[in-house]
Amino acid sequence: MVVGRIRKVGNSLVVTVPREEADALELHEGDLVTMEICKAEVRPMLRPDLRKLAEESWERNQDGYRYLTGR
Repeated sequence: MVVGRIRKVGNSLVVTVPREEADALELHEGDLVTMEICKAEVRPMLRPDLRKLAEESWERNQDGYRYLTGR
């Protein structure tokens, strides 16, 4: 899957193609391409070691965390 960014150029919206993808597919300005467009959701991901620590902390302290968030 390729993730591009939309930007405004004049009255149009333009999707950018990452250089690595363009090079891999030998794309050039003016080439026709097909696209399937859907909005991407980007979420930060913890490294596996940090995720494990966070899960362990949650198991030990979930009552306190819930109290702090008001849940």
